[in-house]
Amino acid sequence: MKKILSLAAIAALAGLTACSVQAPEPAPAASGSAQGQDSAGSTPGNTAPGPASSAPAAPAAPAAGGAKEACGLFNSLYAEYAAVPADDANGFEEIYLKAQDAQAGAAGDLEGLFAALALLSIDRSVKAETGGQADQESKDAVRDAVFANSGTCTAEGVTLRL
Repeated sequence: MKKILSLAAIAALAGLTACSVQAPEPAPAASGSAQGQDSAGSTPGNTAPGPASSAPAAPAAPAAGGAKEACGLFNSLYAEYAAVPADDANGFEEIYLKAQDAQAGAAGDLEGLFAALALLSIDRSVKAETGGQADQESKDAVRDAVFANSGTCTAEGVTLRL
């Protein structure tokens, strides 16, 4: 189980790295016949499947809420993370799952906040059995994500807290 959680932490770190340089995709234009169609009659933009979600939309996902709601949600999830007892691996895994759901609903660079929190949570979950702390890299990822998004959140009237 430790090996699986370690692999999940590495995958989350890779996801954090990938989303930190990723620009949000522009919304597809609904211009009807102005877009070209292939021989099967479908538009080229509609041939690829969208991202699949294994969990239904939960209140933890700031899908239509925007930056203000995403920043507030990060603050509340981080407060929950900080309140989990050091030896409660399941508590940290719950925060991980909530952060993953929130990341799926966040837009643009705000995804990095939740990716970093998910990484920190799963890292801490692995270390909970031995009473150890999360790796410094995980802590740094959260700190960097907070600094990277502080301008956006402050502009929305939300101060990110660690």
